[in-house]
Amino acid sequence: MTTEPITIDTGTDQLLCEIRDGVALITLNRPEARNAMSPQLTPALSRMIQERGEDPRVGALLITGAGTAFCAGGDVKGMGDNSSQKSLSAEERAAGMIERHRRLTGALVGVRKPTIAALPGAAAGAGLAIALACDIRIAAKSAFVSAGYSRIGLSGDYGVAWLLTRAVGSPIAREMMFTSERVDSARAERIGLFNRVVDDANLREEAFALARSIAQGPAVALRLMKENLDEARDIDHDTAVVHEAQRLSLSAQTEDHREAVRAFVEKRKPVFSGR
Repeated sequence: MTTEPITIDTGTDQLLCEIRDGVALITLNRPEARNAMSPQLTPALSRMIQERGEDPRVGALLITGAGTAFCAGGDVKGMGDNSSQKSLSAEERAAGMIERHRRLTGALVGVRKPTIAALPGAAAGAGLAIALACDIRIAAKSAFVSAGYSRIGLSGDYGVAWLLTRAVGSPIAREMMFTSERVDSARAERIGLFNRVVDDANLREEAFALARSIAQGPAVALRLMKENLDEARDIDHDTAVVHEAQRLSLSAQTEDHREAVRAFVEKRKPVFSGR
């Protein structure tokens, strides 16, 4: 059953957020600037990720962009005019950036709920990093990605090299970072950067349907599953077996597990409560 959406005040019209059917739909809303980051948008997005990640009404986060872009990254036009940063040392500038990056993609990686990026169009620079920080990426056929940093003489931010390497492997990550070439949706799907590519007109509907399906799943099991997946590349098999067994034992004690078993026996769809 579809519920009425709950509109969330983000503090700026550059970011929209609503909760519907257990999904927090977060929309970057600067279509005239291809949803590039701004002093208003960036902190609002960071706050929404953290707050909705902790919101008991939310089972999954779906991040997208208004108009025909996901996020074009930083606002390049404003980079040369940032006079407030010119008096700071390199160490002071780096410290500020570290904090901003941790609060955005760092917080997104840290969310213990499934996260999905829906790309209606371009994701470049920091926009690519935001998409990569999500668990799943679904894109319109017209979407494309580009690291973009080498074109403006920058080395990368928001953990993009770490995220990109884990998504597509080191050789392709290096190619993308060094060249800043566009990667169209067909290649992005082929190399595993996009999970799914759909017709442009169907993106919002299909992305929300996917998010809603996941959001209605067993919340505790999904959180523990995400812990297993996050560790998978960094631990050996024996350690993975130990941690999986410990988490499986926890999920086996939940009401959601008991409901799933009852539903299986009764040949019906389970109704999970998140407990």
